[in-house]
Amino acid sequence: MISAAAGPLAGLRVIEIAGLGPVPYCGMMLSDMGAEVIMIERPGRDGTGVDVRGALERGRQYLSLDLKRPEAVEILLQLMEKSDALIEGFRPGVAERMGFGPDVCLARNPRLVFGRGTGWGREGPLAMAAGHDLNYIAIAGVLHAIGTSGGKPVVPLNVIGDFGGGGLLLAFGLVCALLNARQTGRGQVVDAAMIDGAASFMAPFTSQDTSWGFDERPGRGVLAGGAPYYDTYETADGRYVAIASIEPAFYRLLLGKLGLDEQRFMRAAFPAGDEATRTQLWPELKLELAALIRTRTRDEWSALLEGTDACFAPVLSLSEATTHPHNRARGTFVEVAGEMQPAPAPRYSATPTARPRAARRRGADTRRLLREAGIDDARIDALAAAGVLQD
Repeated sequence: MISAAAGPLAGLRVIEIAGLGPVPYCGMMLSDMGAEVIMIERPGRDGTGVDVRGALERGRQYLSLDLKRPEAVEILLQLMEKSDALIEGFRPGVAERMGFGPDVCLARNPRLVFGRGTGWGREGPLAMAAGHDLNYIAIAGVLHAIGTSGGKPVVPLNVIGDFGGGGLLLAFGLVCALLNARQTGRGQVVDAAMIDGAASFMAPFTSQDTSWGFDERPGRGVLAGGAPYYDTYETADGRYVAIASIEPAFYRLLLGKLGLDEQRFMRAAFPAGDEATRTQLWPELKLELAALIRTRTRDEWSALLEGTDACFAPVLSLSEATTHPHNRARGTFVEVAGEMQPAPAPRYSATPTARPRAARRRGADTRRLLREAGIDDARIDALAAAGVLQD
């Protein structure tokens, strides 16, 4: 290892087969928590020899191997014998064809946890099809629910499928399996599919529990922006604010600060009667509230409402978020190699994490890691000359 690790996963070694989306995010999470994560990347993957993906690849050690070559696969298996986990994001059957599927790996290391991150999952008619985040959250029922009434579904970046439903689910599953391996001495395969993770996020709504204000029609339910007290509003300077005063007491406070007719707005927003009566009154209230919000700038509304129980926040760009006073006080973002990145999360009282290390040059750790695995310099030179690895 490069240096002594800090965090609750210190002492664990994870092999990460380089990929896109969920797997590098999972690797980042594990590395942030103190695990030694060794990323296996193919030689020449980046001709510049420098990292191009910032935070997602921070904290790793880099070993460059051409896993299409049997000699490279054997090196991987040697490293895996002394590791706790392996994570990969290939389509079903690819790792097996390359010679390091779960059966081979678990035969060499019965305690190994083999983590697999996929989009569609490993079964079903779509399992072998190409896809991306937007496709996975579409069939999981998430995308349909995000948008405005009468409008098309809104693309919510790739945070729901790739990173939350994929990478974070894989990291959670991996740690669960590692705990079990410590208790039983037996490893296993962790199958983390983005459609499963995205569907899991919809747990409060799948039962149609009306207490969540859910409505299958986009933009109609409380949490979908249908209610006047849970939506974003444009300000005088073309920016936006977010209002989330769901509870009547908080909404009443908001109305008081805005100088609106409390009795009328409360009665219309939270009327006695059936759901249809309630939602029919919302559009009119939203128009009035929107007109009022447009009379001041975002910062003027922040000065009046931020920090109160009105459940208000300015809608910030990412660059603005890094400088917001609360985020600065909390340390939500940290500087890594001259750029701002999200800090490791969550936080721990007894095993605090270290400041993340910037991503290193690709292949930077190849020779050292192979020496630690018992491969001498002459053999490393020969493998490099044959194109099996990149030093």
